[in-house]
Amino acid sequence: MITAVTKSAEDTRGLGEALSRLVKPGDIVLLSGDLGAGKTTLAQGFARGLGVTDQIVSPTFVLVRLYRGRLPLIHADAYRMDNLDEVTDFDLPELLDEGGVALVEWGDVIAPTLPADYLDVAIELGEADDDRRFTIRTVGPRWAPRAAAVGAAMERWPL
Repeated sequence: MITAVTKSAEDTRGLGEALSRLVKPGDIVLLSGDLGAGKTTLAQGFARGLGVTDQIVSPTFVLVRLYRGRLPLIHADAYRMDNLDEVTDFDLPELLDEGGVALVEWGDVIAPTLPADYLDVAIELGEADDDRRFTIRTVGPRWAPRAAAVGAAMERWPL
């Protein structure tokens, strides 16, 4: 597990941007944390790192938004899902087959339905208003070889 702390929304975006540099086509990144923890803020930086120029907003009410960048970004939200059967609505495998990267807010909700092969990013509110604590875990054979790179990317935001 890798931990990091950001001190501002822009730091959180910077962390997202750093993570985006490590993804490959077909990757899944799961974000979890309470309401207001910074999932969408991290997604904004992640998208910026992929060269997405569109405004990034939470996909809560539409479930999935697609963006064009260096890699296609599938920005999904599992918050409003009532049961795990709704995961099929995401159609992630088909979207990922097109060379995209999936970033799923409330991803801990759907993790049991996924193959064990994703980057898990848990976000907690810090002591100060803008502080966020990140616990990042590489899961599965796609991410295992990149664990050291993830750790190196997070050195900018030490505990």
